[in-house]
Parts: sequence; C-alpha cells; structure tokens
Amino acid sequence: MSAPSAAHGARIKARDWGWRHASRRAWALRGIDLEIEPGERVLLLGASGAGKSTLLHGIAGVLGGDEEGEDEGTLLVGGESPASARGRVGLVLQDPDSQVILARVGDDVAFGCENLGVPREEIWPRVRAALDAVGLDVPLDRPTKALSGGQKQRLALAGALAMRPGVLLLDEPTANLDPAGVAEVQAAVARAVDASGATLVVVEHRVDVWLPLVDRVVVIGAGGVVADGRPDVVLGAHASGLAADGVWVPGIPPAPPPPPAAKPGQALLRTYALAVARVRDQPVATGIDLEVRAGEVLAITGPNGAGKSTLGLTLAGLLPPAGGEVVATEPLAGDAGPAPISWRSTQLLTRIGTVFQEPEHQLLTRTVRDELLVGPRALGLDAAEADRRVDELLERLRLTPLARANPYTLSGGEKRRLTVAAALATAPRVLVLDEPTFGQDARTWGELVGMLARLRDEGRALVLITHDEAVVDALHARRFVLDGVDAAPRAPEGDRR
Repeated sequence: MSAPSAAHGARIKARDWGWRHASRRAWALRGIDLEIEPGERVLLLGASGAGKSTLLHGIAGVLGGDEEGEDEGTLLVGGESPASARGRVGLVLQDPDSQVILARVGDDVAFGCENLGVPREEIWPRVRAALDAVGLDVPLDRPTKALSGGQKQRLALAGALAMRPGVLLLDEPTANLDPAGVAEVQAAVARAVDASGATLVVVEHRVDVWLPLVDRVVVIGAGGVVADGRPDVVLGAHASGLAADGVWVPGIPPAPPPPPAAKPGQALLRTYALAVARVRDQPVATGIDLEVRAGEVLAITGPNGAGKSTLGLTLAGLLPPAGGEVVATEPLAGDAGPAPISWRSTQLLTRIGTVFQEPEHQLLTRTVRDELLVGPRALGLDAAEADRRVDELLERLRLTPLARANPYTLSGGEKRRLTVAAALATAPRVLVLDEPTFGQDARTWGELVGMLARLRDEGRALVLITHDEAVVDALHARRFVLDGVDAAPRAPEGDRR
C-alpha cells in the first residue's frame, strides 16, 4: 500500500530568527537566515546542542508562548506564523514516548486526523496506509504501552504521515531503530514526499541514510547557518571543518579507543532460563542464559520489539523476571542478597546503574548540577566528595556550561550525556545503558565511547542495548542477540579481541 499523500509543500522562511528558553541566559540558537522552497528536501546538520531540534520545534509552532521563552526575528510557514500553520506541519520528535497520546495503536495514529476534522470514513484508510508505510505490522488494538521504543518511533511517524502534512519535520527519526527499520522508515518517508510534494526537513546524525533522499544540506552553528548547498558540495568543500565541529561526515569516523587492557574478570550477574516482560503474563523473550562479567562490555542487539530494553531493565533489578532467575554473584551482591529485584534503591545505586532509553524518564530536578547530585546525596556522601564527583563528570561530558540549566531544555544528545553522568555519579560496578550513543555528534560520540572504554578497563561491567554497530565494534563488545518475541536468544559470540 502506498504512503499517504498530501496536497502540496509549504515554504519555510526565517530571517534573523532565534529562540531562548525562559530558564537559560544563552540563546538556543540565533541569527538563522534560511529559506526552504515548497517540496525541497533538506538535511539539517550541526553539532550536539547547536539548536537543530529547537529550529524544528519553532517551524512546527510548538515552542510555547512568552512563559516558555522568547524569540526574535521572523519565522514563517506558508506565509503564516508557525502557530497558525500547525495543521500543515507534521513533526516527529526525538522522544517517541512524548508523542504517544492514546492507549491503542490505531486510535493514536488517527488522533491527528481527528483534530484536523478529516471525515471519519477517510480516517481509517489513512491510518492503515500510514502503518503499512512505516512497517509497523501490529493490530490496530495493540496497546501502545506494549510497543518497544523503536516501534513507538514508527508509530509517531505513521501519525504524522496520516495527517498528510505540507511540511514534514523529522528529528532523529531512525535513532532507536534496527537496520531493517532504518531502511523501512527512510523508504516510507521517500514514498510520502514523492507522492505529496511535501517539504521535508530531517535532523539526523546518520548522514548516509538520508543523502540519497535529500537535495540540500544546511549546517547550523554558533553563527547561524554556517553552510548551505548541495550535499556533495557542503560535505565535500567543508568536510574537514564540519568533522572538527562534530558533524558526522561520511568517511571521517571518530577515532576508536584502545582495545581492552585485560581479559574479562569474574561474573557479576548471571541469568538462568530467564523470561522478561513489561506486561504480566506476556513475555517478550524467554530462555535467556547469559553472564555479565567485570571488565567487559556485553552488547544486547536484535530487532525492535525483541525485548532488549526489557531485558536490560530486568538485569538492572527494575523489572521482576517473568520466569527464571537473575542472580547477582557475591562480589556484586555483598550482603544485599542474590536477587537484584529485591534490593533497596540505595543498594542498587552502588551496584547497578541504569540509563533508560528515553532520557526524560529519569530527570528529577531543576538543574543539571542538581541532577548529578541526586545519587551522591542519596548515598549520604559528604558535600566535598559529592561536588568533586559532579565537577569531574560535568567536565568529562561537556556539560559544565549547562550546570545551571533546566535539564528539560537540553538537546537530546545533551540529555543523554546527562543521564549517563548521573548513573556514573554513584560509581556502580555494573552499568546498563540503553542506546547510550543516541543523539551524539561525532565528537561527543568519540568522547563518550572513550569514557566507556576506560570504565571497562577499570573493571566495571557494561551492558549496552544498542543498534549502533560502530559502538559495538569500538568497545570490542561481546554480542548477545535477541532474535524475536517467540525465539530463544542466540548464544553470545566469543570475545572480539
């Protein structure tokens, strides 16, 4: 079935436009001069924190009023203010959970159409066509809470396509997708814009994925638009400078960290015939036998919906096993007992740290610095030691200039680094990280991966749930593949040394 079509594209025009969040002194971005013609297909690039997502939110008219921040200059969509043009713009956000509104898949995709007043007899054919287009093959009555992160990403795109927008804005649309999902989503977007003539603006660090589809690359930085033109010209003439600023330039990968300094140590966690589930009596993976070893990176990979994130949360003691066991060995458990699910929160803090797939799910405070102090304070550390740990993490993860910022105003990549730092603040022996490299530019990706390599070499155990093949290779990870809902996982591969 073909992708939903729209009437036509809309022009986007910015003149000296900028936005500043109400809680921030610095502008998120400023001095943007940009004109995108109807039907153009633009890849928007820039370093993490450059303001790419803010620009998309501005075009979509969802930045809020004066209480949320202030803007300057002019931004128009189809000759109107973005707030007046909302019905013509479809936006897919970095965090798909923030766009899940209703309890069932079909209703959620239909929601936008209903708000636009689409006749009822037209809505459901649009819903089915949009779900087919993005490759989300689930019943219309499937609970949205039962979807994986990658499936929710496809759901959000389907909801945008069903509205048949004149402007389609995609913010990291393939970040949490498996390779097959990446190809399906790119193809779905291509079909949609081919059929509709919609204007397309994509923010994505996976440059290679979108180059065949776009006809223009725009790069934004501290001075506004710093490069603009055909993809081959921008990524050719400006390649070295863009790479130095953190832009992912094809053919210029970040330098990998050194290989492991020593062989893996003792097992800290073991599972026996483990079954995992988010919904009672509905396991998403069964028969899991694995070991998490000190001084090693274990990469849990596999298709969307196979249960990878659910397995990670179960290993971390945050979900009870649906069957079988998760057992902590004595070197990790100490006097806390062998079952992580029974540990108190303060016992978990120094034993197993967790970074959720969606950063917003673990943000608790009003400032970045206070976010990093939550764990040390819960442990009762003295103020001097807590401040020392926090200052070090702020510096290592390029968050020092944002110490007083509201965490919710950070970019997706900055939020991810913040949640990694918060997990590290209590110095746990095991770290479970769900898509830890999500939203990172090339520079911050390299720095983050280098830090994870150092933690591995210090003897910590790292569990990565990831679709990022580059991080699996860079960390010489041992791979554990979950093949699907009804299939037992394949045995882990041997050491990749």
